[in-house]
Amino acid sequence: MAKYVIMLNWTDQGIKAATDTVKRADQARQLAESLGGHVDLLLWTVGRYDIVGVFDMPNDEALTTLALKVGAMGSVRTESLRAFTAEEMGGILANLG
Repeated sequence: MAKYVIMLNWTDQGIKAATDTVKRADQARQLAESLGGHVDLLLWTVGRYDIVGVFDMPNDEALTTLALKVGAMGSVRTESLRAFTAEEMGGILANLG
């Protein structure tokens, strides 16, 4: 599984329905699982982003499907980053020669 960090910001629609944010997070968890992945961590934050999540997804396509479906719900905008564990980074560095 590949790791991804997803940063989310509420849209106007999402702010107006802020009391539903935990319910929407549960829907995102179910969606990730239906795509063969899962949520490692989901945090509501103060600062540039409203929510930050760490997801394990089988591939870029599954992650992109998740981000598009979550974004299409209208409550958040997403920004996704591919992340690497220390073990994965060690393998990448070993290939540097």
